[in-house]
Amino acid sequence: MPVKIRLQRHGKKGKPFYWIVAADSRAKRDGKFLEKLGIYNPNTNPATIELKVDDSVKWLQNGAQPTDTARAILSYKGALLKHHLLGGVRKGALTEEQVEEKFNAWLEEKEKAVASKIGGLDKAKADARAAALKAEKEVNDKRAAEAAAAALPETPEGESAEEVAVDTPETPQPDTENADTTPVAPVKEKEEIEASDNAAEAPSVEEVIDASDEDVKPAKTGEEE
Repeated sequence: MPVKIRLQRHGKKGKPFYWIVAADSRAKRDGKFLEKLGIYNPNTNPATIELKVDDSVKWLQNGAQPTDTARAILSYKGALLKHHLLGGVRKGALTEEQVEEKFNAWLEEKEKAVASKIGGLDKAKADARAAALKAEKEVNDKRAAEAAAAALPETPEGESAEEVAVDTPETPQPDTENADTTPVAPVKEKEEIEASDNAAEAPSVEEVIDASDEDVKPAKTGEEE
C-alpha cells in the first residue's frame, strides 16, 4: 500500500490550519489517515509547526513519499536531515551517537535563526507602532492648531490679530502749519469801550470856546455894514 505524508485541511473559511498526516495515497485528502504526525498553522508569523520527527523518519524509512509542501515542512523541522544521517548508520559510516550529536547541533543553530527572525519581527512591529503614534500625534496637533486659529477674531488681509487696534476717538490736534500767526490785539474791557465811544462823541475844549465866543460877539448892525 503506497503511503503519502501530506496535509489535511481543517479550520474555517479564510483561516485554515492543517494536520500533517501519513495516509493511503488512494484516500481522499480530508478522509481517513494512518497517523497524525503534526500540525501546520500558516495564520501566525512565523508559521506554527509542530512535528513528530522520529515518527516521520520511520514513515520515510518505510517508503512513505511526502508531498511538496509536506517535504518543505519535514526539511524545516530536520526530519529529512535525520533520515539522511540514519542512512549513514545503515552503511556503517556513522554511529547513532554521532547522528544525535550532529542533529542536536543543527537544532541549536535552527533555534537561534528562528529566535533572531522573531526578534526582527518584534522590532519591526514596535517601529511600525511608534510611527503610527507619531503620525497620529501630528494629526492631533494640526487639528488643535486649526481649532485655535478658528477661535481668533477675523482680521483684514495682510494684518495679524496683534496689529489690529481698538478704534478710539482721536483728540483733534491744532494745525500749526496753516494757523494764522497775525498778532491779535487784546480785547478791550466793556468800560474802556464805552469811554472811548463817549470821548469820540463829546466836543473838544477848543470847539466849546469858539462856540462861546460866537455867542458873546455882538451881532453886526446895518449901519456898521
